[in-house]
Amino acid sequence: VQAFRQASGWRRAAVVGLPIGVLQAVINQGDVWLRHEQTAGTVVKTIISPLVTFSVALISAAGVWVEQQRRSPTEP
Repeated sequence: VQAFRQASGWRRAAVVGLPIGVLQAVINQGDVWLRHEQTAGTVVKTIISPLVTFSVALISAAGVWVEQQRRSPTEP
């Protein structure tokens, strides 16, 4: 829980996860949008793609934070 309270993890997830998720959405659903053939499913997929990638980046950043805390020497 402490790892998810770190602003650096959220920033990293936003900087890395969101752009990659948007790129995935453009690659996967871009042709449908360009043809103006979008459906409710296309809209949902377009929204979910960046959120999933953001979540993976956030969990990864939190895992790195936990590992760094385990490796740092404990203070008396």
